[in-house]
Amino acid sequence: MNLIQYITPFLFTVGLFSQENLNRLGPDDWPSWRGPSYNGSASGQSLLPTDFGPENSIKWKVSLPGPSAATPIIVNGKVFISSISESEDPNEKGKGELLALCFDREEGTLLWQRSAGSGYRPSGDGYDFLLHNKSNYASPSPVSDGKNVIYFYGNGDLVSYSFKGVENWRRNLQQDYGDFCFQWTFSSSPTLYNGKLYLPILQRNEPVHGRGVSNATSFLLCMNPEDGTTIWKHDRPSDAKKESLESFGTIIPHRGQLVVAGGDVLTGHDPLSGKELWRWGTWNENHKQEWWRLVPSPVFGGGVFLVCAPKKAPVFAIKSDLVGTHSGSRGVVWKSKEQGNLTSDVPTPLFYEKRFFLLSDLRKTLSKVNPRNGDVEWSLALPGKYKWRSSPTGGGGVIYLMNHHGEVLVISSQLGKVLNSAKLGSKYEDNVRSSVAISKGQLFVRTNENLYCID
Repeated sequence: MNLIQYITPFLFTVGLFSQENLNRLGPDDWPSWRGPSYNGSASGQSLLPTDFGPENSIKWKVSLPGPSAATPIIVNGKVFISSISESEDPNEKGKGELLALCFDREEGTLLWQRSAGSGYRPSGDGYDFLLHNKSNYASPSPVSDGKNVIYFYGNGDLVSYSFKGVENWRRNLQQDYGDFCFQWTFSSSPTLYNGKLYLPILQRNEPVHGRGVSNATSFLLCMNPEDGTTIWKHDRPSDAKKESLESFGTIIPHRGQLVVAGGDVLTGHDPLSGKELWRWGTWNENHKQEWWRLVPSPVFGGGVFLVCAPKKAPVFAIKSDLVGTHSGSRGVVWKSKEQGNLTSDVPTPLFYEKRFFLLSDLRKTLSKVNPRNGDVEWSLALPGKYKWRSSPTGGGGVIYLMNHHGEVLVISSQLGKVLNSAKLGSKYEDNVRSSVAISKGQLFVRTNENLYCID
């Protein structure tokens, strides 16, 4: 038996790849929000653009119908992205369409556009898709298995299309399981793993702003991506209170388990049943903080799971071999210092070149961190008045960041120095939150108004 024959069964077992992914996804595809390794990195791509700007190194640029926090995904020569189209009628403020878009990656040509929204809106919500002035229902990023692409929207619409734009199936999760109970717009992105589709609904247990139902439960959902039917639904209890029950993160697969953060705890689950395998928490001592909703997703790297507590609270490195329930210092490899730069309220950290890169949106710093002990190798103060909330992306020896104004920084991963600053947003953009995606030596950058391919 040769080496490939020997290790392939092991790789299938731990979930590093599935036969489906082998057949359908290319090595340079960016099939989900955090990329092929679920950690924001494109490790295999050595040459990437660093010297670019609004007038140079732009392969193509296309206008988008509306704003969204969704990151583009790039699969098999196509770029998929979620968006909205707002009504131009001043009397219809907050109304419009939820859109699924597909572009040709080489030319930027719009191949198809679909109205993906069902029009469903939860009780107490006065708009079709806009819940407040900072977000909209098109915030989740799509995901693809190389054959089909699946779009999820914050109003519960879940829709699958073929690469030709033919609708395969659709459902609305609020219709199926009750209205969501979230203070803000629900925006978790779906996860495809070993031929199954996963989504976390970690919500509060009481209505908020007139939306939701009493005694609502948080749960994980596993579906068949071929027809959208539910395979299992697993309740995920928590002792957190009010808004601290809410999570906007994404499920991260790792070695045969699903890892999810929210409700003041980090948990690992069996992908076949949803059964909880282990639990660690909490960063919220005695669950005293009632307003600690969680935005960042967990990240695996260097043998640990990194999880970020909300606001200006620390980050925690958790052992990756836990079994059962753990609390306090049990299961913790290291914890960042109180009131330090290692904190993140919104961005999900990057793991790249055997290091974590932690973007603190509240401290306005980017830090390179050793995963073994939490030592900071460098920390860079970020410029300007705008917030840096897009999750960082790594490849080609550099880190890409984008702020609310659509300004992209290129930072040396080794030296922690700014190599380039490119202002891709328009004069009036002030809430850009998409992350940079990487594919085949190119960058794909989405502002609220435009989609760029940078060569």
